[in-house]
Amino acid sequence: MSGDEQEIRDLIERWVAAVSAGDLEGVLADHAEDIVMFDVPPPREGVRGYAAYRDTWPGFLSWQQHGGCFELTSLEVTAGEDIAFAHALLRCGTTDELARDPDHRLRLTVGLRKEGGRWLVSHEHHSFPDTAGERDAAAVDEVRAVHEQWFADTAAKDLDGLMAHVAADVVSYEHEAPLQYVGIEAVREVCRTGLEATAGAVGWTVLELQVLAQGDLAVAWGLNQMEGQGPDGVTALSWSRGTRVFRRIEGGWAMVHQHVSYPYDPRTGQAATGLRP
Repeated sequence: MSGDEQEIRDLIERWVAAVSAGDLEGVLADHAEDIVMFDVPPPREGVRGYAAYRDTWPGFLSWQQHGGCFELTSLEVTAGEDIAFAHALLRCGTTDELARDPDHRLRLTVGLRKEGGRWLVSHEHHSFPDTAGERDAAAVDEVRAVHEQWFADTAAKDLDGLMAHVAADVVSYEHEAPLQYVGIEAVREVCRTGLEATAGAVGWTVLELQVLAQGDLAVAWGLNQMEGQGPDGVTALSWSRGTRVFRRIEGGWAMVHQHVSYPYDPRTGQAATGLRP
């Protein structure tokens, strides 16, 4: 490693240490007056000039001092006679974020130039990889797992289990009146009545369950197959339509809206409960 490369490595390590320590003057040291930074937050055109660069840091440093991590994990430096660049990866996030995703990394590219025998940072580019697609695919699996648990809880007649993934402020459009059931206690009562109406085995599944998820919201839909054994020992089977909306909360997914319905026969105006897929 050349002397210039070691000097630049030392400069960047000092900068990372200053960020971690909440030392604003240390963060600003060794930066050119015409610094241009492309950061994770807006503006899209970047931050230009020393004063504007300085203004971006107080909020981040305050976050940093309340449990954020900013830690160098790799650094590569290439230096010419008076121009150099470096690229690095850093652990940057809260304790909870890094616990959920230990490989979460901030990507950093630094451009430098030598002025008067001294290296100055003239450009910084910070970014996180876009992992939305990976998160959304995982969310789809998580929402499917909620349904599988519901199916098992129905068979076990476990009312508490059925309520575990229902939001306190849920709004449900059920098969029967009234027009809507508001709140988890109202939905709990509907489920309790349904479970108690069966003398023996009861089952619920969703045919060809479809799930879409993005960020902290998900929607699922499909045809509900319900079956229950009456007091006479006869098992009744019915099909209906179901759509459910979920919100990600701490600890998992919660259903915030449900809409179940039977199609109706336009000739009689009656619900068509005997239809099969």
